Amino acid sequence: MPPQRVFALPRQQSLFLPAVINPFVYEKKLTKADKIKCALFGLVLVPLRSLFLIVVVLLTWPLATLVTFKRPLKGAVEPMTGWRRLICRTVIAALGRMYFFGLGFRVVLRGRQVSSAEAPILVVAPHSSFFDAIVCIIAGLPSTVSRSETLSTPIFGRFLRCLQPVLVSRKDPDSRRNTIKEIESRSTSGGVWPQVLIFPEGTCTNRSCLITFKQGAFIPGVPVQPVVLRYPNKLDNVTWTWQGPNSGSLLLLTLCQPYTTVEIEFLPPQVPTEAEKKSPILFAQKVRAVMAEALAIPITDHTFEDCRLMISAGELTLPMEAGLVEFTKISKKLGLKWENIQKELKSFAAIANSCKGGRIKIEQFADHLRLPVTPALQELFALFDRDGDGTIDFREYVIGVTVLCRPANSEEVIQMAFELFDTDNDQTISREEFASLLRSTLGVCDLNVTKLFKDIDADGSGRITYSEFRSFALKHPQYAKLFTTYLELQRYQALQTEDPDFLSSFACAPSDDSQEESTSDKKED
Repeated sequence: MPPQRVFALPRQQSLFLPAVINPFVYEKKLTKADKIKCALFGLVLVPLRSLFLIVVVLLTWPLATLVTFKRPLKGAVEPMTGWRRLICRTVIAALGRMYFFGLGFRVVLRGRQVSSAEAPILVVAPHSSFFDAIVCIIAGLPSTVSRSETLSTPIFGRFLRCLQPVLVSRKDPDSRRNTIKEIESRSTSGGVWPQVLIFPEGTCTNRSCLITFKQGAFIPGVPVQPVVLRYPNKLDNVTWTWQGPNSGSLLLLTLCQPYTTVEIEFLPPQVPTEAEKKSPILFAQKVRAVMAEALAIPITDHTFEDCRLMISAGELTLPMEAGLVEFTKISKKLGLKWENIQKELKSFAAIANSCKGGRIKIEQFADHLRLPVTPALQELFALFDRDGDGTIDFREYVIGVTVLCRPANSEEVIQMAFELFDTDNDQTISREEFASLLRSTLGVCDLNVTKLFKDIDADGSGRITYSEFRSFALKHPQYAKLFTTYLELQRYQALQTEDPDFLSSFACAPSDDSQEESTSDKKED
């Protein structure tokens, strides 16, 4: 029975596409009936509610100013006591409820909020809107984690100071370490500080899934109480994420609704095991799984870094969703940093910009490599195309380049390829040698290699040196994988014909199977 041709690298379930492809997009579509209702209700509700909200703000602002007068924001910050704490927990909390009542929110509470001694940290998800701030009011004004720049916002910055937030600064290189230290200090104060409320996703989504939880809430190793949010309204007027309506239009749409329902459910506190205290990632994953089960939605490994890649993709004139790769999973499994993936995105954009939809077809893949479509190229393309839909998206491209091409792009492979091209052993490759070998390996008699030869011949001397050949190969690892794929095909054909002379000519070639099997082992769960 003839040997069967198989892929050197098996498909890994852990690198398959997530259940939700893009949790950062929301397309608001109002029907004609919705627009008529909004217009009719808006004529009455918007003026009345706006006036009511202005009155509430004018009442709250002087009280917030009084409570926070001469209260430090950094350094030796102490929890509020005495009359300041009393005003915050009673008067300002009541005014906060009035504010959201003025916006038209109807709150449905489920479960029971435990004390700070039982669970010093509240973790809230999914985070999908600026309206999620209502959970701070309902939870009794706990401390929050907020950007320091937010405190300078007119009027509302003063309200935020009443929460005594843990401040994060993008300008301070030590900000992350100091933030975690402050969260640990407050969560282990034995009830001296109020509970700390954290949105562990770190960015807004469309509530279709729970993305990766950041570890800040779980590093202290103390019990946390999960809090889940739902907006069970027929018309979604709250979702505010990266691709969708802006905050102004959502605010206006909310004011035009008779009411907006929000469900806030306090789940039982989650106590970390000894293993989870040592590994915040495990604790975060357990809590996320509990919350996802309560919400009946899937989990994915998207993070805020995926949002940054979306912006980069848009700047490179690609569809924004092209940048979504599940950054946490890809970076961990493939050992890639943000800079590596951003660099690969630029390489991908150079190929995909000529395609509609930000996906590469085999014709564009061949054009990028300046080669015709051949069996070896088709097999390389199939290795990249993980879902078998005939195109390569950015996620597949990153996995392919990292797992397939870079391991094949070894010094041994580059040296062997150069020696095969250099038929007269003069340590350089002429145009004729280059064209001759490519034509024979690709099986194309009239192959034009002028452009590819010029790309490799950096100094324009008309001959390719080893340093030029090596430099080009390191920058374009796809060629190394194409070369080893061609050798595999030759071996396969030789095995079928059982030609020992033909096999011996490739005996010195490094086995791609062994390289990629070792790579596969490293990337397994």
